[in-house]
Amino acid sequence: MRDLPPLTELRAFEAAARHMSFKLAAAELGVTPTAISHQIKLLERHCGQPLFRRRPRPLALTWAGEQLFPVVRDGLESFREVLSTVRDGGASGRLRITATNAFAALWLVPRLPKWREAHPSLKLDIVGTDAIIDLKTGEADVAIRYAVKPPADGVGSELMRDTFHVVASPSLVGAEERLLSPAELARFPLIEAEWPPTDTHAPNWRRWQRAASVQYRAVPDLSALASLTFREELHAIEAAIAGHGVAICSDVLIAPELASGALVTVSQITLPGYGFYLVYRDDHPKLVSIKAFIAWITLASAVPQAPAEIPTNTG
Repeated sequence: MRDLPPLTELRAFEAAARHMSFKLAAAELGVTPTAISHQIKLLERHCGQPLFRRRPRPLALTWAGEQLFPVVRDGLESFREVLSTVRDGGASGRLRITATNAFAALWLVPRLPKWREAHPSLKLDIVGTDAIIDLKTGEADVAIRYAVKPPADGVGSELMRDTFHVVASPSLVGAEERLLSPAELARFPLIEAEWPPTDTHAPNWRRWQRAASVQYRAVPDLSALASLTFREELHAIEAAIAGHGVAICSDVLIAPELASGALVTVSQITLPGYGFYLVYRDDHPKLVSIKAFIAWITLASAVPQAPAEIPTNTG
């Protein structure tokens, strides 16, 4: 421990490496650029080699600087995390959570008031995207991955797994709940959500046809009859709720609408879905806060959300 350089040198290096600017680092730390340069020279003397390539511009890290920067960055973040935990008596700070657009909007956001009640000092940044954000780059602290099997880019646990049902609004199929045959479904507008063409597990109308053909002798080509196609699963669900067509939807995402009657199932044939996996780095400097979020969301997944209100016609 006696071989460690002073904290002021490490802070100056971390800020300069993060901004790639001595001037911006100085402004952040409230010192002069000359002071930043001096602290970094002392750290370079301690390391025995340069940490920055100063010429030609722009500023860049040397190989040694690239090795040192993530360690110092995560170490300082760990200090902040633990100090906040000690000071506030619990998890605090800010977490960046990534999830699919549909899960973020329909499942996570409605439950955020409960999160704020449980952890008022721990703020969340919600990133809704269907792209896979690399946790190793620090762009997100926790990922809620939607996948067939556990992701391999971090520590993971399955939060829940969904099933896909054929659903519609009562305003489209009638208030009396009844199951429809494939031939009857073909008489209604059909809604399709896009899935990657290479995904053989995609819960789309083509796959549903194959499942229905086991029970029914003649099944129309429903995939060719889809009149509305959405790239975003969220938009396909919203269209079904609005009564624009029959859709194949995740029971996890439409649970409140099924409970309230805003959507009804119109077929007993279902399709298996995917798992929602919580993924994070086991060496993450915010591990205390991450585990607080995981404990909360695991409990929240076991508690049914209140049913959504059925829109009424006031016209």
